[in-house]
Amino acid sequence: MVRDGQISVADAKRVLGRYWWVLLITITVCIAAAAVAVKVLPKKYISQTVVLVDAPAISADIVKPVVPENLGSQLASMQQQILSRTRLEPVIEKFGLYQRDRKKHTIDELVVRLRDSIEVVPMEPMAGTANGNRQLPGFTVKVTFDNPVAAQQICTEVTSMFTVESASASVAQGKQATSFLTRELDDAKAKLDAEDARLAQFKGRYIGSLPDDEQRNLTLLTGANTQLEAVTQALGRAQQEKAFDETLLSQQEAGWHASQLGQNPETDDQQLVALQDQLAALRSKYTDEHPDVVKLKARIVDLKNKIATAPPVEEKKQKEGGVGLTEPLQLQQLRAKLHQDQLNAADLTKQQAQMQQQIHTLEGRIQSSPLVEQQYKELTRNHQTALDLYNSLLKNREQAAMATNLQQQQEGEQFRMLDPASLANKPSFPNVTLFLGGGAGAGFALGLGILFLLAVSDKSLHTQRDVETYLKIPVLAAVPLFDTFGQNKSRASGNKPRPDPGRTRGLSAGDSVPAEGKA
Repeated sequence: MVRDGQISVADAKRVLGRYWWVLLITITVCIAAAAVAVKVLPKKYISQTVVLVDAPAISADIVKPVVPENLGSQLASMQQQILSRTRLEPVIEKFGLYQRDRKKHTIDELVVRLRDSIEVVPMEPMAGTANGNRQLPGFTVKVTFDNPVAAQQICTEVTSMFTVESASASVAQGKQATSFLTRELDDAKAKLDAEDARLAQFKGRYIGSLPDDEQRNLTLLTGANTQLEAVTQALGRAQQEKAFDETLLSQQEAGWHASQLGQNPETDDQQLVALQDQLAALRSKYTDEHPDVVKLKARIVDLKNKIATAPPVEEKKQKEGGVGLTEPLQLQQLRAKLHQDQLNAADLTKQQAQMQQQIHTLEGRIQSSPLVEQQYKELTRNHQTALDLYNSLLKNREQAAMATNLQQQQEGEQFRMLDPASLANKPSFPNVTLFLGGGAGAGFALGLGILFLLAVSDKSLHTQRDVETYLKIPVLAAVPLFDTFGQNKSRASGNKPRPDPGRTRGLSAGDSVPAEGKA
């Protein structure tokens, strides 16, 4: 008995030994049906030929072809054109095809039937021979028809269409491409001229502020700031020196006038104290090597020497008693030096204003640089795009013209029929071997299915395990059953009969009297 749909080896042997004739019948019936189908089904014949693609006489690296390098796409396009209604209808009329079906079907339906019978199969390149320029070595044209002669004629006609269409299509595409590229080139040139004018106008308007001038402007700005700082420091020193000379001149003038009027002038010692105070103030700001500090030290030294060598005051008054009021040379020199300080300060102030104006101009250029750069990039991008387009179109037009001339001289890529279309001597459909083999396989599968159903539908108990599983009672003893046919055969041969270990008679705990047969 089969449990849970799983058939054991013993069950399979038992069913096969009992119903082996079912398998034989299904195989025989299916083979007979396949043989009938082979006789009844309409015959189909195949005619085929191989078309090779000859390489161009001039390499594609020298003259680039106008047609796509992928011949698979070109072949698919030509296939759609050749298998169109306008091309296939004349073939039907030329060879008188479908004479019996013309009254039952329209011409469009007949064209569809003829198109379905034609197959174009690209050839795969051999390993190691494919290259990047031409990946399709050729293709095969197959025609399946119910008449072998008609199949051969159709195959020859379609193949000739491919060879003619290849040459004419290449020339036509070359001329169309050249004409199209010429028109596009004129438009691209007009756009390029407009972009040139816009770019030249922009450069003239923002001269010095272009992105190429940004680094130069930064360098000039750095140098201008350095020069401005130096001029500012020099101007500060000049103004300090001027103020110092003005103070010193006013003190010396006051002292000189006071001495002339007989008043008590400021003594040289007081001037020395004032200079020393100024020296202390300068040292708090600058080092001892600073020019102002060095100059003030020199004046202090001169004043000390003057005090040391100056005559007494009474003697000085006696000498100056009879002399006119002529300004001392020291005051004249100091006044001249003060005038020079004024000129120097004015010049430095002018330089400072110029440097500030230059810095303001450079900063304005640098600040406007991002906006100018954005506009400049847009203009240059548009100009470069227009230039690239113009150069590309010019190059492509020249290549298209050369490729068209190459095709017109029959030096380009051509389709060539390798062998004439074959004439079939036996039908390709139905295949007798395939049909009979398939019938045998189908019969064998059907027989196995029937045997499986018989095994599943068998509810009898055959083993001790079946009894314990389904009756839920223990088996006390098992008596082997003897095959009657085997017993008779053993008696005739003089041998003792042997029990069948696969079949037993069981005695369970609930049985009162042992029964013959199966448990």
